[in-house]
Amino acid sequence: MKKLFLGLAFAGSLLINAQEKTKSTSPITFGVKAGFNATTLSRSHDSYTYDEYDSNEKMKPGFNAGVFVNIPVAEKFSVQPELLFSQLGSKTEEKYRYIIDGNAHLRQDTEYTTNLNYLVLPIMVQYNILPQLYVEAGPEFGLLLGGKNKGDENTVIRQGNSTSIDRSSFSNKINMDFYNRFNFGIGIGAGYYFTQNFGVTARFTAGLTNVMDIDNDYKVRNNAFQVGVAYKFK
Repeated sequence: MKKLFLGLAFAGSLLINAQEKTKSTSPITFGVKAGFNATTLSRSHDSYTYDEYDSNEKMKPGFNAGVFVNIPVAEKFSVQPELLFSQLGSKTEEKYRYIIDGNAHLRQDTEYTTNLNYLVLPIMVQYNILPQLYVEAGPEFGLLLGGKNKGDENTVIRQGNSTSIDRSSFSNKINMDFYNRFNFGIGIGAGYYFTQNFGVTARFTAGLTNVMDIDNDYKVRNNAFQVGVAYKFK
């Protein structure tokens, strides 16, 4: 993680130097941005065959940070590629109910957080409604760097007059063999610059590819709402 942040900082310094060399002759601008992520994972559970199953996904907080270059292509249009570190994932509540051998009942309640770390490359097409206000849309390409599942699990088994209860906690790195390294999504958003340099941004990105690499029935997709700040070097 430390190496990643150092790499982003180094990339930012290169962009600053490039901007200093080209600002007198080119409309291209470079900048840095950072912000807050509120993310969820949308899941399909067609492959489950349990007697009773219920799942609830909640927003998980995270952050994003990186660099960008803004390239004007027309009077009101520009293209903005970005290179960001972005935390995705979800908070999940799962409830299972089983009937074992006809007379034993099992109840399993699990609450856990899935943290997925991506290096993402959004390529946004921006349209300036006003000189300081723009809307944007475009694709986002992501590379999964790793992640972790962390949570608690309670299991209750009742058989006749006997009841057994097991409570446990877990914190494990994700098994990358079960995940797709590549992620693709579509983003839409807007931004407002209070000055020539400083602005605020907002974006929603919907994932289109399956996060998991297990089978064709179980689908998991990333969804992220992002708000943050941006600074252009002019």
